[in-house]
This record gives sequence, C-alpha cells and structure tokens, in this order.
Amino acid sequence: MAETAAASTFVERAHKVLGNTKLRGNFRRAMDGLMAKRAAQFADIAAWKSLRARGAAAKRRVLARLPELLEQLEANCTANGIKVHWAETTHEANSIVLKILQDHDARTIVKGKSMVSEEMHLNAFLQKHGIEAIESDLGEYIIQLAGEAPSHIVMPCIHKDKGEIAELFTRHIDGQPYTEDVAELTDAARRVLRSRFAAADAGLSGVNFAVAETGTLVLIENEGNGRLSTTLPPLHIAVMGIEKLVETLDDIPPLLSLLPRSATGQSITTYVNMITSPRKPGEKDGPQEVHLVLLDNGRSRVYADNQLRDTLRCIRCGACMNHCPVYARVGGHTYNAVYPGPIGKILTPQLDGIAVAGDLPHACTLCNACVEICPVNIPIADIMVRLRREAVHPSDSPAVMGAGCKHTATEAAVWAGWKKMYASPALYRMGAKMMQRFGNMMPGGMPLLKEWTSVRTRPVFAKKTLHELAKEQGYSDV
Repeated sequence: MAETAAASTFVERAHKVLGNTKLRGNFRRAMDGLMAKRAAQFADIAAWKSLRARGAAAKRRVLARLPELLEQLEANCTANGIKVHWAETTHEANSIVLKILQDHDARTIVKGKSMVSEEMHLNAFLQKHGIEAIESDLGEYIIQLAGEAPSHIVMPCIHKDKGEIAELFTRHIDGQPYTEDVAELTDAARRVLRSRFAAADAGLSGVNFAVAETGTLVLIENEGNGRLSTTLPPLHIAVMGIEKLVETLDDIPPLLSLLPRSATGQSITTYVNMITSPRKPGEKDGPQEVHLVLLDNGRSRVYADNQLRDTLRCIRCGACMNHCPVYARVGGHTYNAVYPGPIGKILTPQLDGIAVAGDLPHACTLCNACVEICPVNIPIADIMVRLRREAVHPSDSPAVMGAGCKHTATEAAVWAGWKKMYASPALYRMGAKMMQRFGNMMPGGMPLLKEWTSVRTRPVFAKKTLHELAKEQGYSDV
C-alpha cells in the first residue's frame, strides 16, 4: 500500500491497485456484506425516506445557524466544566493538544477512534514531541501496527484479511502464536490494550455529535474502547470538526438511528456515550478534566458557499464508500487522503485545495449511488460537478482554494469550438462532414486523443451521417 500511496496521481495509484486481485477480493467481499446488511435495515423504503428527511433537516438547521450554535455549545460546555479550545488549522489543534498534555506531564495517551485526529496527523506530531499515542479501536490498532493509514472511515483495516492480521500480531505482540482464529486474535489485542488503558496518562477521542443545547458530547462505538479512553485516564481530550454539531437533544435519536444502520447495518451501536462534564464530587469514575478542541481547517470557507456547505452535513457513516463502484475496486489508500470515497472526493479538494486534490472529483462515474443512499441527502454528484468546473473555470466564490489551477488553453479552445459548432447547424454539418471523411485517419496517439484512447477503443466514424441516412429513408432534413 505504501507503493500505491507513493504514486503521484489517482489514476497511477488506481492502476497499481487494480492488479492486486487479493486486495480487490477483500474489498469486494466487505462491500457486498455491508450493502446487504444496510439494505436489510432499511427494507421499509417509506420509513427510510421519512427518517432520512428528519436527519437531513436536523443538519440543515445546524448549518443555518452554525456560528451562533457553536457559541452556544462553548457556553454550555464551559458551564458544565468542559474546557473549550478553538483551532483554525491542524497545526493549531496539534499545538493545543500538546500543551494540554505537557501541562499534565502526560507521556502516553490512549485514543478512541477519531478521523479528525487523522486529519491532524496527531500521532506523528506527538511522537516527535516524545508522547506515545496508542490506538485502541481494533481496526485502528491493526493499521497502527502495520504503519498504514485507514482505508475506510468506519472500518479502517477493511483491506486486510485475517491471515494478514495474524502475521502482524505474531510479529508485533510478544508470545503471540500465528492463528487465523478471529476470537483468539481479538483476545490478543484485548490483552495488550487493557494494560494500556490502565496505564495511560490521558485519553483522546473524537465526537460523533455535539449538542449545543446541553453541551453534551456524543460518542458511539462497538468495542468499549471509546468508553475506556474517555473514563479511565484522569484527562480526556475530545477533538471534533466544527460541523459535528446538532442543535438539541431531540435531534440525536434520528441521527443515532441513521448512522449505524447506514454504516454497518446495525440497529444501534453497542455503546452510546454521552459526556457532559468531568467527574463530579462523589462520582466514582470519569476524568478529572475534559477538554474539547474545535477544529476549523477550512470548514468556515466551505460554509460560506451556499452549495458547498451541504458537504458539512456528513455524519461520517461511510455508506457512500460502501456503495461506490470506484471505491469498491480501488480501495481507500488509492485516494491518498484522510477521507476516501465519494465524501472524500468532495471534502478533500475543499479542505486541501484543487492544486493538491483536484484529481479526486474526476475519480467518479456520476452513477449517483452515493446520493441515493446518503442518510442526510448530501447532493454529492452535484458538488462533484461543481468542483470539476471550479478546477478550470473558477466562480466568484472564494470557497475553493486553487480554483482555476487546472485550466489549459488547449482544453478551453476545444470546448469553445465545440460550443460554437453545436450552436450553428451549418458549422455542425461541416464538422460532421470533416469527421466523416478524415476522422478515421486521426492517429490514436495524437495529443487530444492519446489519454482517451489509453483506456478506450478509438471510435470509428460511420461512412454516412444520421442526417444522410434519414434523408435516404425519405425523411425531411428540415
């Protein structure tokens, strides 16, 4: 996978992965299973549409008042005893986390699953400053042993089969014999991680939803590692993107029903943690301090654009990846981004800029499968098309960094010619005649055809145009 990530473009990385039949098989089996489980959960289509409308409405309401509700969240968290920090960039967020840990002389932290911490590249940052971060989610623990990035936002090691995991455990866990028995592998990870929970100086988690009305942080998970990370160590740090907000507690039930059913086909996750304050006098467990780090990292810029802000509705269920025909064939590492799949194809170029991730919106067939199953009804395909357009013809909106950087004079001239020809019947007929006579003589390797014919058969122009055939059949060409 490291070789895949080292390739410079999505197309180059995809070519490498498409030759890996084992990896493709792992993804295909996993995606088929996840799609079947989700379909079983939402068998009642009318109920699904109603629930989806409630979830989408809750997120729309938040985005309509995001600045005001973020201030409300801060006020209520502070009143509850949670210390709130604001970070404009990932560097600021990392520095805030480091300062908190250094103030408490913390040398080890145990982490629950957090995609925002992946966005911050927090583990590597802390390691440079002498602080060890241990991933406690089983999937994250496995890829940490492998030295890899997550390939899926919900199931980070979905690209690995049990044989590969067994080899990793044998190599990295003292005394662990090779076994492909899933229960034994899980027990081995549990033995290692339990001791780390007990010894950690601090715990760090993500946040699925933060409730502005009450200052409550909601965290869902299946393994209990989230609860242990947020209650056993004396210090808990939660990190979240500013869009992970809901207005009231009443918004939580529909979203809790949508998220796990869309993600893994479960009716509800095993654990639902609602954190509203540090340990209070007389309570027997919980951290003595809770900190919340709110990360912007370009989200305010996205929020300022009326169309692109719909991206911020995402609840990170990963259903769009599970149903994407491109993701299912090339896997998550091919995107070379923290957020892969359809949501990553629209989110990453907006956060990192078109110059960095401008090829991702093109890694899409526009089949609309992601839009049909999105639990909060994000118009992913429309945003994908908008970003493709921004790459070559920037709009007046400053929301997309690097807009226009993919513009070329040749492509612009071709499209201008195409537009002029299709706007004039006379020019269209002339162009069709030219293609009819000389089109088949064009070599497939010529500049404008080379990339197209590298993966497709060169089209053969018919000897007669449709107009000529119609005329021969006696139809009027008026």
